[in-house]
Amino acid sequence: MAEPSVMDKLQILTDAAKYDVACTSSGVERTGVKGAIGSTAAAGICHSFSADGRCVSLLKVLHTNICIYDCKYCVNRCSNDIPRAAFTSEELAELTINFYKRNYIEGLFLSSAIIKSPTHTMELLYRTLDLVRNKYKFNGYIHVKAIPGADIDLVKRTGLLCDRMSVNIELPSENSLKLLAPDKSKASILLPMSTVKQGIIQSKDELTVYKNAPSFVPAGQSTQLIVGATPENDGKIVALAQGLYDRFKLKRVFYSAFNPVPRSISYLPTARPPLLREHRLYQADWLMRFYGFRGNEIISDENENLNLNMDPKCQWAINNLHLFPVEINRADRETLLRVPGIGVRSVYKIMTARRAGNLHFDNLKKMNIVLKRAKYFITCSGRMMQPTKLNQDYLNIALSENKIDEHYEQVSLSPEMLSPELFAKKQAYIKEETVKCITGEM
Repeated sequence: MAEPSVMDKLQILTDAAKYDVACTSSGVERTGVKGAIGSTAAAGICHSFSADGRCVSLLKVLHTNICIYDCKYCVNRCSNDIPRAAFTSEELAELTINFYKRNYIEGLFLSSAIIKSPTHTMELLYRTLDLVRNKYKFNGYIHVKAIPGADIDLVKRTGLLCDRMSVNIELPSENSLKLLAPDKSKASILLPMSTVKQGIIQSKDELTVYKNAPSFVPAGQSTQLIVGATPENDGKIVALAQGLYDRFKLKRVFYSAFNPVPRSISYLPTARPPLLREHRLYQADWLMRFYGFRGNEIISDENENLNLNMDPKCQWAINNLHLFPVEINRADRETLLRVPGIGVRSVYKIMTARRAGNLHFDNLKKMNIVLKRAKYFITCSGRMMQPTKLNQDYLNIALSENKIDEHYEQVSLSPEMLSPELFAKKQAYIKEETVKCITGEM
């Protein structure tokens, strides 16, 4: 059989890389035109964020999809009959630089299946990055996957050549790993995570002493969790994410809704979990990273899963009504961050503006505070925007994201949960709010 061309390899290995959700594929192809700057290529171009916050286009590709492992959820598992290909380090380095010179990309996102052994695979990744950085003098953004089970010295050396490094934990429990990925272990995944964490700390210490010291993974490390392949609930996933943030100081955790792969095994789900579940997990993750929430606050002991009908911040507020309403002119930053409808930038605006005098609801509107949610939980100079009783049943309906859906009976509007009189009043309220949305009334 003839050796596939570089473009054939590119087609196979960029397609195989699409299951990693650390970035988002562009899916478009535009050639350069006169008078415009830049172009895009459909094969593997995705977007990520560099350490300084810039959004960059990356070549997202696997070094190879030839794998010795048989992870049941993975399309590249050794038992799956798919086209296989492998780049040499020289081919991939040259391809990356040529794409950069054509203004297709600004950086590289490089991962790989496990060929021969974890250490051999890590050597290939290191060799490619060494060529790109040192032979071609590429100074752009590089994100690389560390291979669990690989030689730790190789992981350290690779960390000096990349901007971000990730080690995918993939499944939420050790039992799930044993069932679906028997070639992997919790220890083999956590060891490189710990190595990267220590390397980042050491690098920062060295840079404070000597500004030209080599930088180790300056954009931090991340990981990915697959949601819905195994029966773990959202509480387990959020608790795991919280533990990873605490223990390894991750930059972020990515959540990937399980995508059923062709010719999969019988005990894996045959359908994707609701994408809304993935969305809720990202919202919960955002609360942990930027809003000061702990995982055990977001999901209570009574509920093992996040509410698909309401964002987790609203759900937390409804479950803690004894903390509300909050006086907008006196509350501290941590308290304001917990009010639904008020984000990090909004808190900064509020705390800056109230130095000049008391704020009123008109001022909050001009700051683009989401009063549709915030109005139930705040007061301005002791007054609420409209008289509202802090009642869980009422707020469950008012803050439901599906409250005007034609299938509203499936959510918290059922007569079994409310008295007939209260249920009728709430329906009338919903209709009134819908009309206001359509007419633009406030």
